[in-house]
Amino acid sequence: MSHRLPLTVLTSVDPVLRDSLVLGFLMDVPSGVVLQHDIHDDGVGGGEIRRLVLDRDGVVEDARVPLEHACLSCAVREDAVPRLRELAADGRWDAVALALPVSAESLPVARALDAEVRRGGLLTRLRLSAVTAGVDLDALHDDLLGDDLIDERGLALTQDDRRAVGEAVAAQLAHADVVVTHGTDATGSALLEHVRALDGRRVDGLHELDVRRLLAGHHDARAGEARLDPLQVSAPRHRSAPGAWTVELRSSRPFHPERFVEDVEQLAAGPFRGRGVFWVANRPDTVCVWDAAGGQLSIGALGTWGRRRPETHLVVTGAGGHAPDLRTPFEHLLLTDAEMAEGLGPWLGAEDVLEPWLGARQLG
Repeated sequence: MSHRLPLTVLTSVDPVLRDSLVLGFLMDVPSGVVLQHDIHDDGVGGGEIRRLVLDRDGVVEDARVPLEHACLSCAVREDAVPRLRELAADGRWDAVALALPVSAESLPVARALDAEVRRGGLLTRLRLSAVTAGVDLDALHDDLLGDDLIDERGLALTQDDRRAVGEAVAAQLAHADVVVTHGTDATGSALLEHVRALDGRRVDGLHELDVRRLLAGHHDARAGEARLDPLQVSAPRHRSAPGAWTVELRSSRPFHPERFVEDVEQLAAGPFRGRGVFWVANRPDTVCVWDAAGGQLSIGALGTWGRRRPETHLVVTGAGGHAPDLRTPFEHLLLTDAEMAEGLGPWLGAEDVLEPWLGARQLG
């Protein structure tokens, strides 16, 4: 197909900013159309999507669509993809925006869309031009580093959505090709420089966003995946952002399982944003993921190290002129030189205290 309509994804943790991005798109692109979704969970494992289709003349469609599973990936498969296909084929519009539910993370959506815009997919009339995130600098310190939960703000996507607000906003900012700011807070501005994508673009002010440039771009799905890959996390380079700090903690040694369970709060419970990977002595083959925000720590098993040498590597960001001492609690969780000298063999037959969080241990 010679001409493919550009498709941009819009996201935010702020309902007003999400709507402002939608309005800005429609004002700047007279022949554009927006598909906007909001998910409503019914509390018993199902729910519905409110689907809005908007163009510059107003509301084209306002419908509620039942879902068997109230989750974002299901929403994309079951409703957004076929509706986007219809909009692209309609002929009335030459650009499309998909406005995600407030607090939704853009990576799984971009992944699904990228598969469908390729040859053989359902959206070959479209091309994915950009993922755009709106952020309020005046609220970013509290959003990113505070202890509010998504459901406490009425933004939960499912009945059991217990994410910290910081987890949601950090994922949006780290994945976006373009971050559009609102507000002027200096600390929020500095924090943004430490957590947004290193290869992304920042636009200060909704009025400064060039939507046509946005639509002319190309979302690199592989680069987008890498931005949120815990194995590829890195500290920001060559960015002057006083008022915020980032500390990189790295070791070839694993965490001590019992000390990890007992004392991990010393490293994770502060007003920090942390990402990375680690390994533990009784799971030498397992890549463990570290994702911390707002005093909450999420850990999980990503797979095996394969040919890669195991390492413990965390990147931690916070606000203020100076970083606290994180090296001491980090070193406390690691095996000591004496413990490393004894080898990992004794650990393999020991009780697995991390099984409740990481699942059953797979050895060998």
